[in-house]
Amino acid sequence: MTTPVSTHRKRTQRDYSLGFKLQVVAAVEKGDMTYKQAQSIYGIQGRSTVLTWLRKHGKMNWTQPPRMTMPKTLKAKETPAQTIKRLEKQLEDEHLRNLLLNEAVDIIDAEYGAGLRKKYLAKEREAFKNRK
Repeated sequence: MTTPVSTHRKRTQRDYSLGFKLQVVAAVEKGDMTYKQAQSIYGIQGRSTVLTWLRKHGKMNWTQPPRMTMPKTLKAKETPAQTIKRLEKQLEDEHLRNLLLNEAVDIIDAEYGAGLRKKYLAKEREAFKNRK
């Protein structure tokens, strides 16, 4: 029995024509495939060969790493009146949230007898309720 002779030979970047390189780069940049998919589809052996082609022949700027910038917030463009209005709304929301949580603690205390609230807080809360 004879063993099949492997015709697989190692390629270098010089073995690929410029047209072939540009075709692969165009397909990757268009989004048809990733560079790893291009390697397997076109039978390119080197791991970084397609990346090298992308840097050399591609239209994207590969020379500098991408900069991560913070998104511009609307707070920088707010007028003082808008800032006050936004903060008043946040304060009102937090006040309502606080009342809701206090009521939930009261219900838990009443139904389950759990002493979640300390006595001095309960006294101050009763005094606050009496002032209203």
